[in-house]
Amino acid sequence: MRPTKPGILCGPIPLSTFVLRENLFKVTPTASSTASARPNRLRPLLGALLAAASLATLTGCSNDDVADVSLGIFTFKDIKLNAFVDPKIPGVTCHVASIESPLSLSDPSDSAVSCRQTGEITPEMIASIRKGGEGEVLFEKSKSIFLKTMKVRRIYDEANQTLMYLSYSTKEISGSFKHSLSTVPLWGTAAYVKPMPVPPK
Repeated sequence: MRPTKPGILCGPIPLSTFVLRENLFKVTPTASSTASARPNRLRPLLGALLAAASLATLTGCSNDDVADVSLGIFTFKDIKLNAFVDPKIPGVTCHVASIESPLSLSDPSDSAVSCRQTGEITPEMIASIRKGGEGEVLFEKSKSIFLKTMKVRRIYDEANQTLMYLSYSTKEISGSFKHSLSTVPLWGTAAYVKPMPVPPK
């Protein structure tokens, strides 16, 4: 069963990733240089730097990784897919997609979130969540060693009986915040309350 506590998530880094990227810097000795070839001291250093850059942004691990899709060998960027269950509304499961770049000190801020009802939603669950426009953060993932973080925040739209899940980055990109929104309506659940009619003006 997946843990429901919010936290920084990461996935295992395949050893083949470092081997492949180190081999990109390998120099094949020629016939004229074989006799005088010296141990290539650069390759171990590059391997260590690549490992450090990849591990720098990883501060904790969990079993919430669902998939890892490569964008190409020479792009050094992957799409990471994570899943989490709303800790106060376990009848909702969300999937988050984000881009990770192991060779960069900061991952791109692009992200997407999709949440669906996967179980029962009760009035008691809705009563336990934080109300108001700020909502509460359910998921965090480090995107940089410079304090950039991707977050998923739940906000309850009581007037429309809908749970909203907002994915966003705390670092400003080109004057705006990149974000994604997914909604879970309470219609058809035990927690649904028919909204009061709006009085005519």
